[in-house]
Amino acid sequence: MTKIDTSRPETVLPTPSHTVGPFYGHALPFPGGGDIAPVGHPDTIALQGYIRDGEGNPLPDAFVELWGADPDGNVPQVDGSMRRDPASGGFLGRNGVEFTGWGRVQTDANGHWSARTLRPGARGQSAPYLSVCVFARGLLVHLYTRIYLPGDEAALAADPLLKQVDPARRDTLIAQDGPLGTYRFDIRLQGEGETVFLEFQ
Repeated sequence: MTKIDTSRPETVLPTPSHTVGPFYGHALPFPGGGDIAPVGHPDTIALQGYIRDGEGNPLPDAFVELWGADPDGNVPQVDGSMRRDPASGGFLGRNGVEFTGWGRVQTDANGHWSARTLRPGARGQSAPYLSVCVFARGLLVHLYTRIYLPGDEAALAADPLLKQVDPARRDTLIAQDGPLGTYRFDIRLQGEGETVFLEFQ
């Protein structure tokens, strides 16, 4: 029989740290996920930015999903973002014609993401925007936000959601103008300059 000396406390080593999942790099990203706009469409815009953590470090294993209305403000009702070959199950890619309004983009090793889509039209009283869902390690629940496009200050000032946001934080929802139909939208998960995230109830 083994006796344990309980008069001496044993040295207990801490459990090694682990990166908190979930991890999204397998199976969810797909080729052409950011090519939302049909090739050659005149209203195509390019969006790009970085996803950063609370310390400002880029997240190389995150992704964003984007949803947007078409230029007339209509929500697309067509399928076709992830077409598969019925025989092999392999990915065929987008058909390059239908605008589904949806895309999924993984960040690269520098935390950068980019997508090509159509400039959305206004819907109701809202200024034109794209809906965004952010997935990243350490986020057990994904985050929702919006990307508003600059250019129409009257529409932005009248937008019902933007009117509820603290003016000091409103810019975290508005993309920055770039050259030739490009826009930059960085997403900060927490800390200084944290992006405004939305909660749906």
